[in-house]
Amino acid sequence: MRNVSKQPQSHGPIDHKQKYAKTKVMNVFSLLKSDIEKQLVALENEGVLPQGSDTSRVTVEPPRDASHGDAATNAAMLLSKAAGMKPRDLAEKLAEKLRLLDHIDNVEIAGPGFINLRMADQFWLSQVTKVLEVGTAYGNSDMGKDAKINIEYVSANPTGPMHVGHCRGAVVGDVLANLLSKAGYDVTKEYYINDAGAQVDVLARSLHIRYREALGEEVGEIPQGLYPGDYLVAPGKKLADRDGDKWVGAPEEEWLEEFRTFAIVEMMLLIKEDLRILGVAHDIFTSEDGLVKAGKVQSAFEHLEKKGDIYVGVLEPPKGKTPDDWEPRPQTLFRATDFGDDVDRALKKSDGSWTYFATDIAYHFDKYERGFNLMIDVLGADHGGYVKRMKAATKAITAGEGDLDVKLCQLVSLFDNGEPVKMSKRAGTFVTLRDVVERVGKDVVRFIMLTRKNDAALEFDFAKVTEQSRDNPVFYVQYAHARINSVFRQAAEAFPEQDLSVAALKDADLSLLTSEDEKLLVRRMAEWPRIIEQAATAHEPHRIAFFLTEIAAEFHGLWNKGRDNTELRFIIADDLPATLARLAMIRSVATVIASGLEVLGVTPVEEM
Repeated sequence: MRNVSKQPQSHGPIDHKQKYAKTKVMNVFSLLKSDIEKQLVALENEGVLPQGSDTSRVTVEPPRDASHGDAATNAAMLLSKAAGMKPRDLAEKLAEKLRLLDHIDNVEIAGPGFINLRMADQFWLSQVTKVLEVGTAYGNSDMGKDAKINIEYVSANPTGPMHVGHCRGAVVGDVLANLLSKAGYDVTKEYYINDAGAQVDVLARSLHIRYREALGEEVGEIPQGLYPGDYLVAPGKKLADRDGDKWVGAPEEEWLEEFRTFAIVEMMLLIKEDLRILGVAHDIFTSEDGLVKAGKVQSAFEHLEKKGDIYVGVLEPPKGKTPDDWEPRPQTLFRATDFGDDVDRALKKSDGSWTYFATDIAYHFDKYERGFNLMIDVLGADHGGYVKRMKAATKAITAGEGDLDVKLCQLVSLFDNGEPVKMSKRAGTFVTLRDVVERVGKDVVRFIMLTRKNDAALEFDFAKVTEQSRDNPVFYVQYAHARINSVFRQAAEAFPEQDLSVAALKDADLSLLTSEDEKLLVRRMAEWPRIIEQAATAHEPHRIAFFLTEIAAEFHGLWNKGRDNTELRFIIADDLPATLARLAMIRSVATVIASGLEVLGVTPVEEM
């Protein structure tokens, strides 16, 4: 079950959307694609290609082997059939035109018809100036065209504090929201409160014990099946202070609903505080109980029934069941197999109440009715069986207009110097998110949670994530940013009269950046807008952490070479123009690192 309002809440404007709203920077490979498309139109006008040729599948991207050039395109391979030509012959026609462009230094035809491009140095160096002009807005894209997208993440059961497993989903969802905002989408971050199930009754009964304890009763060990953590001690006392002994001798049916409501409010306050220390703030909290009471589940059911997607039938026994423990019976079923699922799914339990799946359908229908055709759910690995059925349900309930992507987050294993970390006493059965954040800080936690793809298991070792070495990616990236700032402090001492502001560095003579190491660093930096668009398209925020690690390694590599080769140092005492060019380069690198850390929700450090 996934997760304070007792009614679905109103949905107002979101301030965080303004963060990426203004400056848009087209990635350099999109610029190259635009160049190629213009030349393809010219070939159409010359009769080499038929008018209106489909160029939608033409790609321009870095070749796998960097020695082949800066970019490669498949244009001739894709369009040769329409032109009635061999791919290499069409490639030569296109290459002739591309060779005439000033910013393209060399064009080569490879293999069966790929075109490899090597760009003029000024093409790449111009990106240094662009970064200095727009700052951390470098990488902002209009790719999303302000399309509305809903990201639901965390949604932990409101039965206690968040544990480290929730932490990973919280980070993945939050960074994905930042990423999609930077890519030009209109993002809403949502939390679904699972407050309609039996586990909330268990929570209420657990709270009742702590309430009696607060009034002086000796309650002993918490019974099996209830929540043993001491996080319910304070709410129990709060309730005792408010109501006195009013509920001590009362039958359960009199106090259960009151304790449910009180417990959910208290637990959501606890969860929101846990999220706050992790740097996570949702835009909307939607209540499952509120959906049910508002008739949303019944409405979704009737919608599907009207479409003919519901019937009464008998399911096959689950795999692994024997005839002795399986009782076939008629059930109200959703035709999930008509929409890509493996089996049809039950919508009602034997007692006539809704299944969790039914309420989940209603919840996604509610999102769709709020204007979200694009939806992303970030869930724990234990929801693997949920993916196909929910995709099928979304397709059915929205008549194919809704698109749902489900990101599953694998488990996080906690270690300290290689030894497994024991459970939290406060939580009772697990290590809390707060325990982890308070020990190493939110920035470390947020970065490390993205050092693996969401569907790969992650080991989090307290000793390793705080050590100051190149094996610790968060330190390595932060150190690159801090090291660049230290270079500027040294430059201010070497050239005390020189203006080293960003505005002044925009006038630096970048043609003085002539070493291959410098050029490689600039090219890596210029990939940032493309990384944003690729990561946003794939819904893969870990790519941001990977890129930051790579550009930090490029920078540290160049810095280390300068220790042995004085000609490669960033500060050359007797050569101010070269120094300014290199300072402009590394300031732009620091800005791109800061831009990436901003997406991760991590604060860049000035010194370490």
